[in-house]
Amino acid sequence: MKNHSLGGRLWFVLILFGLVGQIAWSVENIYFNLFIYNTISKSTSSVTLMVQLSGIVATFTTLIAGILSDKLGNRKYFISLGYLFWGLLTLSFAFVSKENTSNWFGISDESQIITLTIAIVITLDCIMTAFGSTANDAAFNAFVTDNTGNVRSLAEGVLSAMPLIAMLIVAGGFGMIVTAFGYPGLFVGVGTLMSLSGILGLWVIQDHPNLTKQNSNFIGDLLYGFKLSVILNHKRLYLYFLAMGIYGIASQIYMPYLIIFMQEYLSFNAIQYSIVLACVILGASFITIFLGKQFDGKNKDKLLIQYSFLYILGMISLYIVSKFLKGYDTNLVMIFVGFTSLILITGFVLVLALLGAQIRDFTPIENTGKLQGIRMIFFVLIPMFIGPMIGQKINESTNLTYIDPTNGSIAHVPSPEIFITGAVFCLLIFYPLTLIRKGNLN
Repeated sequence: MKNHSLGGRLWFVLILFGLVGQIAWSVENIYFNLFIYNTISKSTSSVTLMVQLSGIVATFTTLIAGILSDKLGNRKYFISLGYLFWGLLTLSFAFVSKENTSNWFGISDESQIITLTIAIVITLDCIMTAFGSTANDAAFNAFVTDNTGNVRSLAEGVLSAMPLIAMLIVAGGFGMIVTAFGYPGLFVGVGTLMSLSGILGLWVIQDHPNLTKQNSNFIGDLLYGFKLSVILNHKRLYLYFLAMGIYGIASQIYMPYLIIFMQEYLSFNAIQYSIVLACVILGASFITIFLGKQFDGKNKDKLLIQYSFLYILGMISLYIVSKFLKGYDTNLVMIFVGFTSLILITGFVLVLALLGAQIRDFTPIENTGKLQGIRMIFFVLIPMFIGPMIGQKINESTNLTYIDPTNGSIAHVPSPEIFITGAVFCLLIFYPLTLIRKGNLN
């Protein structure tokens, strides 16, 4: 593998677009769910539908955009223009509300207003996701693979801490923005940050000199990652994809409902869950960055198995604490939830970092863009379709409900069982990881 040095300019690009991209995804994953739940309708089924449709759009957009970035031999404009329009779409959510829906469409029936407003949110979210996936999932991920070379695990470790840092910024600092200016203030601030980053990218991003146009057949490129010959020639890569899919489903069983769970089941207010998340994310960030530096030169497959156990332990421990300490002193519950969440989030990010590094290492460099869509099928489409559906069924089956004061409908409260279900499902990850450890794979 050819050596690459990560200069200051490249580090700036990786950190800026890695962090801003993760801030954008965190706002979508955290505050879009809360935005629907708290201001439109206390319905976890609406959250589930939005997550599922977003995953479908993200995957197919990445599949097409990744191929186009290969064919055109350009990542720079896909990243820069993608971030610009991604930000503008995020900003547009500042104008979405039940009141505006009523005024725009001249309707007064509360149920019709709620249904139409949710439809607007989900439609805008899908369009926004298309730009985000083009910029981040397709182009930026391919850019990272193009430029990191033999220090990929170091770069991957730093980039894997970005979701945690983004969550810290979003759950902590942005929570104050919501308190002070409401959700419109949040969407305007984040959207502006993203768009400005895209404009800056036109000057600071430099594509790898070996990246050139590919005069290949588009349909052939589209089907490349699905060919049996490609799968058989890259068995190890596809086993990592499978492991990523299992990990993703387990995570998506609880992740879309995590803050709603803290708010409704544990009865944490915004300040309390922000404190818990801030401490957890800050601690996990330091651990992840420190351990990420140690990945290069180590047996990553062995580490994957170890950290998968840690992740499963985290989900089980959070389930136990939430199930049996509910109703005790709030400060005590916050401490135990924080500690078990630290185990969970640390395992979550370390597994993600190692899988991401291995997938990049075993992705054929000449077909990086073509395989971004395949990565998204296992990383986003399958997990975001199946995981929330399982989580929603678990929430509905536990009969933890209350009457939504907004419209009188029955609202489901996320239950601790989503964590134990995620842990049980995550046990499946040891099947592909064991096959990889046995060797005799490409």
